[in-house]
Order: sequence, then C-alpha cells, then structure tokens
Amino acid sequence: MEKAREVLVIGGNRYIGKRLIARLLAAGDRVTVLNRGSSAAPPGTAHLVADRDDERSLVTALADRTFDVVVDQVCYTPRQAATARRVFTGRTRRYVMTSTVEVYGFENHPAPVREDAVDPRAVTVDLGLPWHDPEFTEAHYGEGKRQAEAVFAADPAFPYTAVRLAHVLGGADDFTGRLAHYADRIRAAEPITVPVGNHRAGYLYVEEAADVLFWAAGEDFTGPVNAASDGLLTTEELCAAVAAHIPGGKTVFRHVETGEVSPYAFTRFYGMDNSRATRLGFAFGDVRQWLPRAVAETLGEDA
Repeated sequence: MEKAREVLVIGGNRYIGKRLIARLLAAGDRVTVLNRGSSAAPPGTAHLVADRDDERSLVTALADRTFDVVVDQVCYTPRQAATARRVFTGRTRRYVMTSTVEVYGFENHPAPVREDAVDPRAVTVDLGLPWHDPEFTEAHYGEGKRQAEAVFAADPAFPYTAVRLAHVLGGADDFTGRLAHYADRIRAAEPITVPVGNHRAGYLYVEEAADVLFWAAGEDFTGPVNAASDGLLTTEELCAAVAAHIPGGKTVFRHVETGEVSPYAFTRFYGMDNSRATRLGFAFGDVRQWLPRAVAETLGEDA
C-alpha cells in the first residue's frame, strides 16, 4: 500500500483551490492548507496560519514540516516567489505554481502559443518594483506571474512547475462576475462592447482546472506547462451560450477602435498550445462540449 502524500496547498479556500483539495483528499493525501486565517480550511485538512509575504511568519508556521508536494495557488509576484523558494528549498520534493495565460500578454501570436514563447529563465526579475502595492500588482498581473516563474526557474535544483491556466469558466461559485456581466447586458438588450478585430481565446472548465493541477502535483516534469481545453471561442460564441439561458434575450454588439471592452473580448489572440501537457499524459476536454454546462452552473438553470 502506497504511503499517503503530504501535500501543502497555499491559499486554496475557494473556486479552483477547494476543488483541488477535494481531489487530493479523495486520493488519500494528507492535506495542509496555509492561509492568513481569514477563512477556515476545508474539512479534512490541517490548517496553518501565516502571511505568505512575511518570511518569518512562514518559517514559524511551518516549523520542521516537510512535504511531498506544495501547490501554490496565490503566488502573484517575484517577491512572493523569492520568499517561497527560500522557505521551501529542502522542504518539498515538488512545487506547483498556479500560473496564467496572461504571462503571454505582451505579443499578438499568430497561432496557439507554446510554452517556449515565454522562457522564465530569460525573464528579467525586478524585485525593486512596488510589488507590495495591491493596485500595482493587480495592474501588472501577467508581469508579476512571469517574474514569479522566473524566480523559481533561476534555481535549476528547485523542483518547480508552473501550470499556465487559460481563462477559467464554470461553477456556481464563480466570483469573477464576467458571465454575469454578459447575462445582464443580454437581458436588457444593451450593447456588449468588443474591439474591432476581436480575437478568439482559449478556456478551461473549472473542474478541468482542478484536474490538471491534481495531475501536475503527481508528475515529475518541471518548467511551464499550458493548460487549456481543446478548441477556441469567440466572444460571440460565448455570448450565444449565455443567451441560450435567457428567455427572449437579445445579443447586441458594439465594435470600438479604442477604450474599455467587455470581459472576454480581446485585442490580441489568446490561444495556448496544450500539446506539452497532452504528451505528458493529460487529456483535455473540448470547450464546446462543456461550455453549456459551465454557463448553466454559473448563471443558474433559470437564468
């Protein structure tokens, strides 16, 4: 009988994280959740309270504990990554960072982008930027993730992988409000703003996001890996799926050259090549197969 793994999840109290924890527990893993204590850890897990931005707090909370796997759900900046790398070097056999498609948000790629388009070993890290400022961090989300990956990649001996998630959809607990934005506009027949030359994007079902993180925790590959369902969607297709749940709903689009656009409308191509994960053994679903279910979960069957 295999020995149960010791798994630490940093963050993980909502959305993708709570689904990941449910999978880890179902697999027989012993799961510890580390957060700032503002919310309780899920049932069946141990709980450590620490501020991940405070290295002393982390070290004190961890004491002499070691882990088979650490899954970091809330690493947003290179400072956080640098602290984590110092603290967890020698404490874990594997470090899984939840990353994002936004690391590619600096060029308009002509085809689904591969991991080597952003090699974290070649990314410049600037710890002097105001990463302590939440407004700065939010405004530089993709750059923060790029530089965080770079910090982990800088030490070849640190056993990390960065799972670059596509835009995640689904779940009644979707806290982003993005699908609700479309539903509200469609109900009122108000225009949905999209850019001229609106581009397709890749997506990932929330259950699939938890599946791919669970899978990555059990593998031994390193470096970045893309996670996106097969297929790409236009804003029009996404809105059509929303409109299907709204009796009499009417979708109206307004195309603009500049200015703010709706949440899933893009001035550049947002597709990711998922072939590395596929070669390594993960099977993705098709976006058009799960999209109606994801929309129904988020908006409710009677939306």
